[in-house]
Order: sequence, then structure tokens, then C-alpha cells
Amino acid sequence: MKVLANDGVSQSGIDALEKAGYEVITTTVAQEQLINYINEKDIAVLLVRSATTVRKDLIDACPNLKIIGRGGVGMDNIDVEYAREKGLSVINTPAASSHSVAELVFGHLYGLSRYLHNSNRDMPLEGDNNFKGLKKAYAKGTELKGKTLGVLGFGRIGQATAKVALGAGMKVIAFDPFLETANLELDFFDGQTVKFEIKTISKEDVLKQADFITLHVPAQKEYVIDEAEFNMMKDGVIIANAARGGVLNEVALVKAIESGKVSRAALDVFEKEPKPEMQLLMNPALSLTPHTGAATNEAQDRIGTELASQIISILG
Repeated sequence: MKVLANDGVSQSGIDALEKAGYEVITTTVAQEQLINYINEKDIAVLLVRSATTVRKDLIDACPNLKIIGRGGVGMDNIDVEYAREKGLSVINTPAASSHSVAELVFGHLYGLSRYLHNSNRDMPLEGDNNFKGLKKAYAKGTELKGKTLGVLGFGRIGQATAKVALGAGMKVIAFDPFLETANLELDFFDGQTVKFEIKTISKEDVLKQADFITLHVPAQKEYVIDEAEFNMMKDGVIIANAARGGVLNEVALVKAIESGKVSRAALDVFEKEPKPEMQLLMNPALSLTPHTGAATNEAQDRIGTELASQIISILG
């Protein structure tokens, strides 16, 4: 039986599938050629990440397809319900990349708090002739310890981010319309564990109380953070979006930065991927990454092995 990993899969996933007798193909097939390729090669399992879309036309045109797998959490690039109605299994790996996204968020938050995103740009240009000027410019950093992190969306990734925050000595508040309480357990290197119970509060209260805000919500029709939400926030708040492009209004964000409501922000995802707006790319108040939240070696290994185990379990 053949598996097409059209957006790639880790070697650990390939090894697990091949050991179980599957043929794994890692050729990247162009979207417009995908239907023909799947049918010609008699592909039973299609694995994708965010680059490849699996819509009704492909599902209808590929009758031998049995499983569609998404390496990662969000499945907005797949017509999930339609596929399941047609008898296909649709799988993803919601837990595999949670910690890697959480660490990226904190990479951004630490960097923004100490102006590392600016300093790393300016030191190569001015470090030899304006050292004292740069030192003065970036000498008003803030510490995360003792500050309040507001988490919007308290699923697996939101909770993983909260754990990092708790380890950093932050207070955590959270909003999630589907969750009232979360029990978090922090595991340490020597076998010790510490447990925290976080009770969710209203979105408005999170926005009003938080010094730092991080979004971990699925793609949706309306903005989760728009002009009204920015107006509720503390002056000088720092915000991070490593969830989905389109959950935060980027135009309203730029206005909030210009007004001083938002001091700095981090974006790993954008409304117009893969061509973000130039006003974002050039804005010195923004720390930017090209949608790499789940892109660690460890996360990709977990994604590959988790997909493989699900495929083997379903098809035997």
C-alpha cells in the first residue's frame, strides 16, 4: 500500500511505515497534478501539511484514497466533514507540535521584551560607530517574571504555552469558550512535578488584565482580535500570534502600534501568506518568523511517528 507525503514527513515516520510494509513516496506533486498522480500511483494515504489542499474535487476524483493525514493541528486546508462523509479517515497530530509552538512564542516574547529583534538588525550596521547610542536605545527592557500572560484559546498549544509561562514565573490567565478549567502538570528534569489549576475567565477580562497576550485559536470567519479588542488592552501590551493568519486584524495591529496601545508584537502567521504585507515586514515594532511554529526536529519526529501509528492502526 502506498503513502504519499506530499509536503514531506520525518524519517522516523517513514521508517515506521516502511517497517509495517507501506511504500512511502515523498515526491512533492504540484496541486494541479495531484489528482492524476494519486490515481496513477494508486495512493491509499495522502499526508499533507499546510502547503497542499484537499478539497471536494480531489476527494471525489480519487476513489482509492482511504486516509487523509495532516501533519500538525489545524485542518482548514482539508474538507474534513466531506471526506468523512465519503468514508475516508481524516487524521492529524494535535499534540505533537504543541511544545515547539510554545517555545517559539517565548522566543519572540523574550526577544521583544529586550529589543533583541531590533538590536540584532542594528548591531551589524551601527555597532562599531554607535555602540553607546544603541545601548541607550535598547536599555529599557522588561522582564517576563511576575508579569501576566493572557492566553486566548486554551487547547493543547495554549496549555503548553501556559506551562512555559509558569516555568518563567509568570501569572497565567486564559479564555476559552469550550473549557472552564485546565489542570496543568509541569515536569522537571529530576522527576519532580508541580500541578496548577487554571480556571478560564472572559475574553474581555483577559484583554484588560494581561501584560502579554498570545493567540492559540483555530481559523475562523471573524477576527478574534480587532480594533475593539485592542482598545480593551493595557497600554504598552506585547502580543504574539502563532495561531493562524486572519485571527488578528493586521491593519488594526499597525494602528495600535502607532497609537502606543501595543508596544511590540510577534507574528509567525499572516493574513496573506506566503506574501505578507510590506508594512508588516518593515515595521520595527514587529518580531517576525515565516510560519515556523511547529518546525523543530523534535516536533517533526513526533508528527511523523504519530501519523504512522494512526495509519497502521486504521489500515492494519
